[in-house]
Amino acid sequence: MEKEKSFAELLNESELRPRHYSVGEKIEAAIVNITPEWIFLDLGAKSEGYLDRKELIGEDGNLTVKEGDVISAYFLHSRQGEKLFTTKLLTRKSVDDYLYSAYKNQIPLEATVEKEIKGGFAVKISATAEGFCPYSQMEIRKADEPSAYIGKNFDFVIIEYSERGRKIVVSRRPLLEKIQKEKIDVLKTSLTKGMKVSGTVTAVQNFGAFVDIGGMQALLPVSEMAWGRSDAKALYMPGDKIEAVILNLDWENNRVSLSVKDTLPDPWANAVAQYPEGSVHTGKVSRLTEFGAFVTLEDGVDGLLHISKLARGKKIKHARDVLAEGAPVEVRVEKVDLGSKKISLDLAANEEETKAAAEETEETKSFIGKAPQTMGTLSHVFEKYNKKK
Repeated sequence: MEKEKSFAELLNESELRPRHYSVGEKIEAAIVNITPEWIFLDLGAKSEGYLDRKELIGEDGNLTVKEGDVISAYFLHSRQGEKLFTTKLLTRKSVDDYLYSAYKNQIPLEATVEKEIKGGFAVKISATAEGFCPYSQMEIRKADEPSAYIGKNFDFVIIEYSERGRKIVVSRRPLLEKIQKEKIDVLKTSLTKGMKVSGTVTAVQNFGAFVDIGGMQALLPVSEMAWGRSDAKALYMPGDKIEAVILNLDWENNRVSLSVKDTLPDPWANAVAQYPEGSVHTGKVSRLTEFGAFVTLEDGVDGLLHISKLARGKKIKHARDVLAEGAPVEVRVEKVDLGSKKISLDLAANEEETKAAAEETEETKSFIGKAPQTMGTLSHVFEKYNKKK
């Protein structure tokens, strides 16, 4: 049984965990550092806040505080973990004025996602102000699991401020897009076509998977996941770590495509040795067409069984008239074209039928050769008749 933590341990953990502040919230904090532009405050949990040095300059132009002094301050906003405070009293009106200013100047604000509501999320900006974040504005792509955001703090910008602050709509997308652009600018200088990269699968669709490769979403098409036909959702799930090769870079549209298949051994490398002409193998029918059937010999190696090999003298319009997709079939290799990665196949049963027919023909010839010639040929009969004359 897990040992219960002491009150001191729990208190210590809470002191180490950075806390969330609402806009306008008042704190008492000690000054830990003074620079030519900023005054830094001790917020506990090994974190600091800052405020403009100009706010604590007296009429004589001198600083009115020193390091170690404890002052009162009001929280304004947070940006990537850095918390800005002010010593000016924030009344309801001043909070509203600040929020309106944040809207006009697109100043990021930290807010808490309280709950999921119709169309998005309700967020708590301050003790007196709430906002709404649509699903489409929570992430660059659609939020897959809305419940995962509840109770968490994020930076937002106000994209709509109306009805004197009674209607506030916020968004994370501009901030995320800016961060993504900065990361893409870095990636542009480091990524090259053909290089191997590591990534994390973020979403899986039928057509492929989206992979985070250092802040940018790359696409891993289903055709590049493995040799042979694949089911994307059977191979990958969000959170999976992968190694892939960069297949294509399109910086004009900020698109990167990947290939896991190119990191795996090419099954065609040993195709000639593995499938010599005349050898017989059991494969699986993978696709049926009007001109024949494709038979998978192993993942990534398919051969073509032409419809003429299926007909055997019968008139058929489609390979499905003879075979069923997914069914096992015994085939004989007729030809391997390694350059084009093509294998021509025949039904193994056709060879047996051909051999049997050949053997039957030989037996017939042998029988005729051994048959007694009682009358001889027609010309011999006429010769004998003439001699009698």
